[in-house]
Amino acid sequence: MALVPRPHFNWQLRTRTLALGERTRIMAIVNLTPDSFSGDGLASGGADAGITAAIAAIDGGADIVDLGAESTRPGAEPLDAFEEQDRLLPVVEGVLRQRPRAILSVDTYHAQTALAVALAGADIVNDVSGLLWDESMAEAIESTQCGLVLTHTRGRSQDWRSQPALAPGEVVPLVLEGLREQLLFAQAAGVAGQSIVVDPGFGFGKLGSENFILLAGLEHLHELGYPLLAGLSRKGFLGEAVRSLQTETLSLADARLTATVAANVAAVLQGAHILRVHDLQPAREAALIADALLAQGTG
Repeated sequence: MALVPRPHFNWQLRTRTLALGERTRIMAIVNLTPDSFSGDGLASGGADAGITAAIAAIDGGADIVDLGAESTRPGAEPLDAFEEQDRLLPVVEGVLRQRPRAILSVDTYHAQTALAVALAGADIVNDVSGLLWDESMAEAIESTQCGLVLTHTRGRSQDWRSQPALAPGEVVPLVLEGLREQLLFAQAAGVAGQSIVVDPGFGFGKLGSENFILLAGLEHLHELGYPLLAGLSRKGFLGEAVRSLQTETLSLADARLTATVAANVAAVLQGAHILRVHDLQPAREAALIADALLAQGTG
């Protein structure tokens, strides 16, 4: 896997522009859910727990904090937009009262929620459906001028475990074609190209080793001409890869930590601009080393 030069972009957000490419940006995950797959859901602690976690991430060096109120683990119960906003809005408002310059992203596929969080001060909408699950989402992005993380997904979470496997040669072309179609849809709805970052959707309808094929071929996504976000943190395929090395003293999340660090380094060396992570400090350190290597190998 060769080192891949990382193109530079200016990502247009709702209230500002974020330079991408000179160094890896870190998006810290704050899950306001009761059933996160990684065991870090904060719903039981209410808004205060979410605010505290988000501020800790900001003060700890995160470039972006991504707030999510609905789990995307296979079999998770869907949340309607009103329940989602009940969890999200107090946290968005509370964080921005204390850290008014913070860049907040909200992980949602509901257009009503996107409108509400933008009004509350969020700058980015992270839509794991890639505008596919709510026909009004593209219009919401266009009207709010939020930055958009456009994710490739293959079906919905309840379908992932039963989907037929892909042949190795199908994985990257399928993701590329899907993202091209989603980008055309976004553009037709008036979403500005400079506001979009693409996410290949590791684990979102990709099974096991298909994710390693996608990671090894991440450089091909530069053909799209957009910045890349890699969301590899604590994903199930990493856990499966290291399962034989796990011990009884390690939790599932802890067992995936080192595997996540390795995957994040690989993503940066393939040209990822943003890492979406649960474990902030290990990700920052990994990105720093990967960036240094990338600078020497492609300079």
